[in-house]
Amino acid sequence: DDLGLEFENSLMSEYRSCYNKCIFCFIDQMPKGMRETLYFKDDDSRLSFIHGNYITLTNMTDKDVERIVKMRFSPINISVHTTNPELRVAMMHNKRAGEVLSYLDRFAEAGISLCGQIVLCKGINDGEELLRSLNDLAALYPAVQSIACVPVGLTKFRDGLVPLTPFNPDSAAATLDIIEREGDRLMSELGERLVYASDEFYIMSGRALPNGDYYGDYAQLDNGVGICTLMKEEFICAIDDFAADDKVRHLTVATGAAVAPILREMVDIACKKWHNLHCNVVPVVNHFFGEDINVTGLITGADLIEQLKGQSLGDKLLLSVSMFRSEGDIMLDDTSVADIESALGVTVEQVQNDGYSLLCSMLGFNRKRE
Repeated sequence: DDLGLEFENSLMSEYRSCYNKCIFCFIDQMPKGMRETLYFKDDDSRLSFIHGNYITLTNMTDKDVERIVKMRFSPINISVHTTNPELRVAMMHNKRAGEVLSYLDRFAEAGISLCGQIVLCKGINDGEELLRSLNDLAALYPAVQSIACVPVGLTKFRDGLVPLTPFNPDSAAATLDIIEREGDRLMSELGERLVYASDEFYIMSGRALPNGDYYGDYAQLDNGVGICTLMKEEFICAIDDFAADDKVRHLTVATGAAVAPILREMVDIACKKWHNLHCNVVPVVNHFFGEDINVTGLITGADLIEQLKGQSLGDKLLLSVSMFRSEGDIMLDDTSVADIESALGVTVEQVQNDGYSLLCSMLGFNRKRE
């Protein structure tokens, strides 16, 4: 039976906050005046184990590490960024950032599984520094199970922060070359690719996304690694699950600028089977954070409404659940579903981030995958 106990948060105590001042921190790049919870920087090993959050290890002690080992908390997700101790101190503005890298060895020795994340800043921890980090982390295999490389996200709110340069097609391609070359080498030597680039690197460089076999068990989906490939493959497979009908449907999918061409390609495939299906894909440019931010999850209600207002949206507007907080009620700027429906005069449906759910919503099915 339910014990009848309720706690203020899932940890039954206060979350541990971040002690760093990372040069690439997204929270430091947000404007003032947003809801308070958006400014909290968590760095809690318990959240890493329970919810898959990434931690930097800088607020941990030897006692904390031994507790993880004793309790067998595994896997642990680590924001590594670089294995160069001096560079890690400089990037994270924390004098402990270099020395705590030794905890990776302790976890590996104890058989704790690790997933790594590297946020790449052009000219700082890419190139030869990236190659060093990948080699150091691969040496901890099989404890290190996967490494995700993602490009730094830069908003227009960077006054007073360390100057950083966004990746362009050429630098994204050069970074991708290193990641894929090392991944191929590790696949040959270990039978595991281990290192993956986020979808953003492929989109920025103009290269085709790998197929599903490349990503194995999709261990780094939360870092945007393979999410476009998986969604497309799910979508195409789902098309065979449904028979064509004669009901005319008009709808719109609004999404981030980066993924819009991929979604448009998927939608066109469905529209060829269902000639009575009319679906428009609208990329929403991020004026709020700046146009360099082009992912779906950082779209605000104000940008969405401004760019869709006056357009013929059909009977339904499909929006990814990633645009809303976990409760599903409001976007980053506190715009609600009701606000969107009122401003645009259309019914809004939130869609899970998988191809099957997207096709179900397009065809008007309200059922879950078996």
